[in-house]
Amino acid sequence: MFYEPKDGHGLPHNPFNAIVTPRPIGWISSRGAGGGDNLAPYSFFNAVAYHPPQVMFASTAAKPDRDFGKDSTANIRDTGYFCVNIVEFSAKDVMNVTSGGLPAGDDEFVKAGIEKAECNLIPCSRVANAPASLECRMTEIVTLKGETNYLVLGEVIGVHMREDCLVDGMFDVTRFQPLTRLGYRDYSVIKDVFSLARPDD
Repeated sequence: MFYEPKDGHGLPHNPFNAIVTPRPIGWISSRGAGGGDNLAPYSFFNAVAYHPPQVMFASTAAKPDRDFGKDSTANIRDTGYFCVNIVEFSAKDVMNVTSGGLPAGDDEFVKAGIEKAECNLIPCSRVANAPASLECRMTEIVTLKGETNYLVLGEVIGVHMREDCLVDGMFDVTRFQPLTRLGYRDYSVIKDVFSLARPDD
């Protein structure tokens, strides 16, 4: 099968998200200019550079009570900071609660019963028991092609790692089993890992 996205795919559901998988989930916490906290998952998320460490996430929808995409993008535009919290398998249900479209200003930490902790370097809350959290200073927000598509780029200036995830000096993802996003309504979980050495290593 071949199709051009501009012409449609003719299938019951869009296959694009199912093709580009698995995708890590960035559980983005932000704080509005007025001091309210927000927490929302984004599956268009990844790390993009080592030195300095940088991450990105993209928001692809809008809310009627926001003038700039969703709560996360509006907060980050206004304050310049956000935190990426890593989602473990055991947190899948509370993460899903935070994906709901709450009114601007409502606190998803409270709605989902998630313990929050203050970040060390930025004015933002983080998920207290997350396997890892990345404190970020926003470097750029890029308006992408399309009606409400925004790419948020940030430099990681602080890293939290949960002690039980460190094994022999390495961050061991099998200790918490990262949740990943597939297509449609599907998710997966990472339980097994293997290593490959590059030919020039």
